[in-house]
Amino acid sequence: MIMGMRRTVTFASAAAVTRAATAALRAAAPGGRDRWERKNHAGRTVGLYAGPASGVAAALGAGRVRPAAGLAVLVAGVCGAYDDIAGAGDPRRGFRAHLCALRDGEVTSGAVKLFGISAGALVAGAALQERPLDKVLAGVVIAGAAHFVNLVDVRPGRAAGAVLVLGAPGLLRKGASGELCAVATGAAASLLPDDLGERVMLGDTGAHALGALLGTAVAAGWGSPRSSGADSGGGRLGLVAHAAAFVAAAAYGAKVSEAARSWGVAPTRALPSTSHSNSLRSSPV
Repeated sequence: MIMGMRRTVTFASAAAVTRAATAALRAAAPGGRDRWERKNHAGRTVGLYAGPASGVAAALGAGRVRPAAGLAVLVAGVCGAYDDIAGAGDPRRGFRAHLCALRDGEVTSGAVKLFGISAGALVAGAALQERPLDKVLAGVVIAGAAHFVNLVDVRPGRAAGAVLVLGAPGLLRKGASGELCAVATGAAASLLPDDLGERVMLGDTGAHALGALLGTAVAAGWGSPRSSGADSGGGRLGLVAHAAAFVAAAAYGAKVSEAARSWGVAPTRALPSTSHSNSLRSSPV
């Protein structure tokens, strides 16, 4: 009963912070509305407010549960925001394109995001686990989850819906893992209606932040018993399985994104369904 009440409060708090931060950003629009609004290819205005708002809610909520988790989410969100701004007009997509550019001496926003999120994930994984192998696996899971949610953010509601679907089972887990899932699902649920209505978009900022949060929930709840203590319930095999799944998703990123486009989630507006893409759309990097 007490655990269920705490999860409910955590869920509601994350949702409330996300909604409040979105409203505040929409009202203030720091730097001017042109910086916060984009036209998608159908000519519809889409606001970018939900990305930073959900990132802030996710980082604050995760940090309250586990400071290391809050750090991973914050780094993922900041790196995503940098790519949203600096990489808006860059047509290059995928790890290979950005690594090739780096080999030629060009540091792209995608490369900054790749290495920044990975570094933050490894630091958080090291703090959440004790055994060396578990530390690395946890880092892979956190970075992989951040990338996966970004991969599916290709149509309205896909990323937020994925967070809800993947995070809901974790609400039943004990300890920090369940609390972190409550933060993730609360933030995602609060912005889903506007995302489906094509009024806001997560962008790389929100997609990476919420994805990293899901990854920290896995890292906090799985691992060797002596490594993750009371939160552990699945052993190291659970970490290995999650890490393998996210690595596979990254390897077949184009197919994952294409599959996400066909998911049966319709926009709430009575207008033809259109791509969620625009000049600042999340990129599978």
